[in-house]
Amino acid sequence: MTLDIDQHRISAEPFYQTQGDEIELYEAAYQERLPVMIKGPTGCGKSRFVEHMAWRLGKPLITVACNEDMTASDLVGRYLLDSEGTRWLDGPLTVAARIGAICYLDEVVEARQDTTVVIHPLTDHRRTLPLDKKGEVVTAHEDFQLVISYNPGYQSLMKDLKQSTKQRFSALDFDYAPSDLEVSIVTKETGVDEENAAKLVKIGETARNLKGHGLDEGISTRLLVYAARLVKRGIKPRAACRMALVRPITDDKDIVATLDHAIEAVFD
Repeated sequence: MTLDIDQHRISAEPFYQTQGDEIELYEAAYQERLPVMIKGPTGCGKSRFVEHMAWRLGKPLITVACNEDMTASDLVGRYLLDSEGTRWLDGPLTVAARIGAICYLDEVVEARQDTTVVIHPLTDHRRTLPLDKKGEVVTAHEDFQLVISYNPGYQSLMKDLKQSTKQRFSALDFDYAPSDLEVSIVTKETGVDEENAAKLVKIGETARNLKGHGLDEGISTRLLVYAARLVKRGIKPRAACRMALVRPITDDKDIVATLDHAIEAVFD
């Protein structure tokens, strides 16, 4: 079976606003084929960064959205029955290893720990992937790299990576951009005017200050972009903020009232 590499390539540059030396660090890690772990809060640009780097390096990208029901077979592959009998179907991790893609496991802690163990041989000197059910050991293509991401804010005893997994990766810490950069991101992403972008970012910062004081997570850059797109569409800013920034993150009436009040003050 011929694998179509081009379908996994990113043709157009994904916009990414650099915040520091993360691009330089990632490029160095890729040149050494080091596995990379990206840590940061929801909607801060982790996935966009990986997409940007795949485009920048000219490498195919295969993304897997991890979840608690994901099995090892979902990653590596399984036998299927069809009209001609039984055939093997590679999973996304196996495909990436064969074609030399960057394999991105998004929110990897959502996957069961017995599932993530299958990535271990790919993250050390072996760079192999055993397909036990098939009786094959796949040697990773020289261009293959494994990248994982997760939100440390949701760590718990039940949902965290084992040290035996963590210590197989280099790591980059991500966070929401400083306000001036975040205004630039919102403006660039949506075309909304800078004044409204700055007001949206101010509301986002207000919500982030409530994290741990009624909110599990603050307003993400992603939600700020959603609100800006609504404003650009002609929705009144206050209504756009209530819909895109407040209602998605909390059902607590007191927190809702606090954030609604902040919206009224900012867009007075």
